[in-house]
Amino acid sequence: MALWDRIKESASQMQTQLEAKKNDLKSGAFRDASMAMCALVAAADGTVDPSERQRVAQLIATNEVLQNFPADDLRRRFEENLNKLTTDFAFGKVSVLQEVAKAKKKPAEARAVIQIGIVIGGADGDFDKTEQAVVREACYTLDLPPHEFDL
Repeated sequence: MALWDRIKESASQMQTQLEAKKNDLKSGAFRDASMAMCALVAAADGTVDPSERQRVAQLIATNEVLQNFPADDLRRRFEENLNKLTTDFAFGKVSVLQEVAKAKKKPAEARAVIQIGIVIGGADGDFDKTEQAVVREACYTLDLPPHEFDL
């Protein structure tokens, strides 16, 4: 199977698993950590072009699991995290990873945050090395083994 197909298949499986847990993923900690993860993946290479920002915002708005929360609230949180990362990536990443860490207390939420990162990263068919690296870093932040997610 080609890499592109494996990425699509993995992202699809992650989305299916997330949808199965949708009713368990309603906490503010999950919401905050998810939006931080989306911003981290979007800015993984240190820059975010307008089309990438729009694509991720669209994915957030249409993701069934995230529909537990008001779309405007999600977009605002995503943009706030993205602004921290684009202003000063290294400093912003520390703050954004603190948001990701909010999901640490509940293993199901922590795993779901990582899965959202993989879904967002693989949405364009290219879950590249920089995106994988920030999701791997989030795994460490959440005390999850990266190999559990093939990272």
